[in-house]
Amino acid sequence: MEEKTKVSPDEEALAEALKGFTDNDADAGEAIPSKTDVSNAEPENGVEKLQSELNEQKDKYIRLFAEFDNFKRRNAKERMELIQTAGKDVISSLLDVLDDCDRAEKQLQTSEDLQQIKEGIQLVFGKLRNTLQARGLKAMESIETDFDVEKHEAITEIPAPQPHLVDKVVDEVQKGYYLNDKIIRFAKVVVGK
Repeated sequence: MEEKTKVSPDEEALAEALKGFTDNDADAGEAIPSKTDVSNAEPENGVEKLQSELNEQKDKYIRLFAEFDNFKRRNAKERMELIQTAGKDVISSLLDVLDDCDRAEKQLQTSEDLQQIKEGIQLVFGKLRNTLQARGLKAMESIETDFDVEKHEAITEIPAPQPHLVDKVVDEVQKGYYLNDKIIRFAKVVVGK
């Protein structure tokens, strides 16, 4: 019984290419490598070369995957820090207003001059509004404007006190606000019918 030896695809392709050679070609000075020379020389180098390229690609893949994993962790950590400190600037700017509120509260307990107390409180309220406006907060103007479902929330409808107020906002129960031109709270309004 003859034992069949396994032949790699590279060896088969090389054997097919060598079939075309004749004895005349060999006489002309071209040496035809034997099957053992072919199997020992070229495929081994080719396999080794492919194996080294494969190892390089695996190494690049592993490094790239590790770098991407580190990027995801770093990005998640930065995002958590950003979320935790997102309101820091606004809170810091409101601390001055809070200090003014504390001073106004002390003044309320000691002062008897009602006009002076009113003026002080109005100054604190004004400072609060200015601080929030500087951060991009803007109050929505709704009274006597057309009712718009995109920015108003109708609480109730009442008969319009004047004919020009039909389908318009008659009263505002709760003000609506924009933050940097984006609605953050809808206005709760009373609509005239």
